[in-house]
Amino acid sequence: MSKTTVDVDTKTFIRFWLVILGLGLIGLFLWKALTGILIVLTSIFFAVALTPLAKRIDGIDKKRERRNLASITAVILVVVSIVAVISLVGPVVVNETSRFLSSVPEQVNNLLESEEINHFGSSIGIPDLKNQIMLNVKNASQEFIGSLSTLTIDSISAIGNVFTATILIVVLTILFMLQGPAVMDKLWDTISDKNHKASKAWRRVIDRCAEVVSKYVSGQLIVAILDGTVVGISVLVVSLIFSIDMNLAIPMGLIAAFFYLIPMFGPIITAVLVTLLLIPSSLWAAVSFLVFYIIYAQIENNLISPKIQGKGLNLPPLLILVAVTIGIYSLGLIGCVIAIPIAGCIRVLVEEYPALKNPGEE
Repeated sequence: MSKTTVDVDTKTFIRFWLVILGLGLIGLFLWKALTGILIVLTSIFFAVALTPLAKRIDGIDKKRERRNLASITAVILVVVSIVAVISLVGPVVVNETSRFLSSVPEQVNNLLESEEINHFGSSIGIPDLKNQIMLNVKNASQEFIGSLSTLTIDSISAIGNVFTATILIVVLTILFMLQGPAVMDKLWDTISDKNHKASKAWRRVIDRCAEVVSKYVSGQLIVAILDGTVVGISVLVVSLIFSIDMNLAIPMGLIAAFFYLIPMFGPIITAVLVTLLLIPSSLWAAVSFLVFYIIYAQIENNLISPKIQGKGLNLPPLLILVAVTIGIYSLGLIGCVIAIPIAGCIRVLVEEYPALKNPGEE
């Protein structure tokens, strides 16, 4: 077998390893800056999504144009709405969870007071099953108390990080809405000076992508409000039938509307959470709601939601499902939320590819 010798000069060798080193440093930088990059991209997403709302607010007074004030007002309205939902839903979730947890020890005590537990233990080879359960519960309690301080510190740190990220997103969203159009105009002017046709083609693509994002957000909000309304009415109906607190209807509807903003998995979270919160009031009310919501979710997922999102994004339901699946397994919850508009933007790029490749042949 003959051997082949490849001669590489010193400059080529050094350039090769410098390229490898540069790519490694870029990858390391992107990894370290991932959180910041996601915050910036999220802010851009919200800025594009809230632009139609800001234009509607600005159009209220047709005599004067107040784009900056309208943009700030749109962001403040969204923040206030989110805070209001949390304020209304939070106490209900805490109270119902407390009722559920407080009922568990009583049920356990009633179970342990019965001699049936030891009879069952004897049948499986553990005659002192009652004592074993009490011992395990005591050990679990001690371990929980021992880790409580660490859990509290971690929780405080996580809450602090979320609060900081939220403030940054709000501020950056406002700045992108205020200064983004001017920055983009300067960019298009710069590109136009070098290649007017390429500038025109890319500007059309960016505008279409922004329209995709705004239509997606609008469609998702419409279905979320519909879902929340249906859940609120259904909880109100079961409260009348099973004589439970009617005040649960509005918070449960808000919970459903909030979680529906998470594509694909929002209805599942709603079904589980609302059912669990209804159990302390009435088990049959919880079961009735669950059965009704499963039926409604099938109608919503197969008819209502794909029709609204499909018209808004011009995407078939199959591609929407594929996009959500890829998004959630690549970037988790964030990927799940942004997967559908990204798929819509990819569709725009595919359609506009000939014009982008040869901008002079439109």
